[in-house]
Amino acid sequence: MKKTHPAEESTQPTQQQSVANPQTDMLAELTNDLQRTRADFENFRKQVEVREQNARNMAKLSTVAKVLPLLDDIDRAISSYAELAPLKKSLDKTLSELNLKPIEAIPGQTEFNPDLHDAVSMDDKEGEKEIVAEVLRSGYYYENEVLRPAMVKVTHL
Repeated sequence: MKKTHPAEESTQPTQQQSVANPQTDMLAELTNDLQRTRADFENFRKQVEVREQNARNMAKLSTVAKVLPLLDDIDRAISSYAELAPLKKSLDKTLSELNLKPIEAIPGQTEFNPDLHDAVSMDDKEGEKEIVAEVLRSGYYYENEVLRPAMVKVTHL
């Protein structure tokens, strides 16, 4: 019997390796199919969760957006009738609890920001800064995102 080098022994196929076992091949194929199916199912489950979360968020935004005209009416009533002023604190507290916060727009002080303010008019003055001159409709953040920008008139300083 001819002696071979150990490195040559490992490269020569054994009789067991060269003969394919149909059951082993089928088992490997079915295992691969199962793993792919499981991965596909996990991906599908994650996509469904994302879609459900997006649908919930859209429903919340839609509901809150429908309340904004009512808030505008309440703000006008509070500013028109001094006896309604105590309602302002209660309203602000309730809005804060709902993660609905007004966008700051103080006439003469707040610098115009197109991401937060919707300018409906601008004066003809020359100046370096654009400042909110008047707030026509309040804007709101909902969960730290702009739900509706404040409608303002802008002046230059």
